[in-house]
Amino acid sequence: MATRFDLVTIDSPATDDIAVFWSAVLDLHEVEREDGDRWIVLADAEGCRRIGVQAGVTRPGSMHLDLACPPDEFESELARIIALGARHLGPPRHESYGSIVNLTDPDGNPFDLCAYR
Repeated sequence: MATRFDLVTIDSPATDDIAVFWSAVLDLHEVEREDGDRWIVLADAEGCRRIGVQAGVTRPGSMHLDLACPPDEFESELARIIALGARHLGPPRHESYGSIVNLTDPDGNPFDLCAYR
């Protein structure tokens, strides 16, 4: 059997807070928890595992998520994600392919919100 992608794992000393943040941003729900808050798995509405949050040291910049939304929802989605605790790394940019903004989650992990044309 070949190696396959399972889920994105985020190391964080604040697993509960980061799990709540990503659940709200991506409309996910908790499906698995081990050792209190040492390991939390978030899934989509169909039960597909999407993100794991495990107790560990945050190392911002080693990888990031690209999130996408429709172009006409970019500003409102950006406002929603900021209200949930994300921080800007810079102002939104409007490129030939669409709009993009670089953000971090409350733990400093980078991610992008993109609205492709």
